[in-house]
Amino acid sequence: MGFVQIVMIALALAMDAFAVSLAAGSSGQVSTQRAAVRLSFNFGLFQFLMPIIGWFLGIKILPLISSLDHWVAFFLLFIVGFRMIRSGFDKQGRTFSKDPSRGITLVILSIATSIDALAIGLGLAMLGIKIIYPCLVIGIITAILSFLGIRTGNRLGIKFGKKMEILGGLILMGIGTKILITHLFLS
Repeated sequence: MGFVQIVMIALALAMDAFAVSLAAGSSGQVSTQRAAVRLSFNFGLFQFLMPIIGWFLGIKILPLISSLDHWVAFFLLFIVGFRMIRSGFDKQGRTFSKDPSRGITLVILSIATSIDALAIGLGLAMLGIKIIYPCLVIGIITAILSFLGIRTGNRLGIKFGKKMEILGGLILMGIGTKILITHLFLS
């Protein structure tokens, strides 16, 4: 998997965190530099760790499903992408009544925005891709986009975040389709 594909996956995965960051910034509850760094760092950290967990799970089951690995990767990416698109069309915006960069809210948001990365890690294991480099790219891009989302949230609002979620879902579905076509017709 090339750098451009890794960046596309990272951007797609970061859309949930970006959307939540926009909402957090729009709420006015993440108003200090420290809170913005704390929230974006945790989003990036969880996006880094979840694919590693998924990858190790994938390595354990790879021998059992190696003849179907491209289908598994396709369906995981397609399902995650569909979920992101569906969430993007949901009219209910996320709002925060207190600082989401602290306590249990921070942990819950970090897990919720990175659960898709677990499936990506599983898919990368199925494709036999080494995991650390993609995870670093995913984590760094997520942290940067989250920070930017927080800082621009007041100006851009929830609508832009929802559109980004839809775009991220479409990107994941496109990558899944490319993997399937490559394995079915070009291998």
